[in-house]
Amino acid sequence: MSESEWDEMVLVGIIARTHGIRGEVILKSETDFPEERFKVGGTLYARIGAGPTEALQVTSVRFQQGRPILGLAGISSIDEAERLATAVVKVPASEQGPLPDGTYYHHQLIGCEVLTKAGEEIGRVASVGGNGSGSWLVVRGRRAEVLIPLATEICDIDVRAKRIVVTPPAGLLEVNGEWRG
Repeated sequence: MSESEWDEMVLVGIIARTHGIRGEVILKSETDFPEERFKVGGTLYARIGAGPTEALQVTSVRFQQGRPILGLAGISSIDEAERLATAVVKVPASEQGPLPDGTYYHHQLIGCEVLTKAGEEIGRVASVGGNGSGSWLVVRGRRAEVLIPLATEICDIDVRAKRIVVTPPAGLLEVNGEWRG
């Protein structure tokens, strides 16, 4: 798999550690839909650092304290599973299902240009923090990182144009320090 193909994929988790002696792994889920994403027969793609990408077929799934515990084809011992610890787990973006209006996948927001309603450039979305209604945009500006609540009252999002126009309440941008370049 090429670097650009890997970069186009969507993060769904990170392998935290092994579980038991039969080769299962505990995943730190990075998806809002773990029950849909992690299914028996599904294929996940894993990579540690800049190493090679490995396709992993899911053979079993169960949840413990909200975290997925996965069995993977070809991984049947704790020693085999240990080599996967810290692996980043992704799926092709094409496997993402549609979302309700007004909701977005994080990968759709990352890289979006962020401007004020007056047209002043704030920066680009570097990441999305939180989940659900408690989410915020981490916007990397020329001078500083700016945190903006991901709320419909503040953000007008156009993922096709990769642009987010914000109408922040008074003082929101200033609380982030000197962000203007």
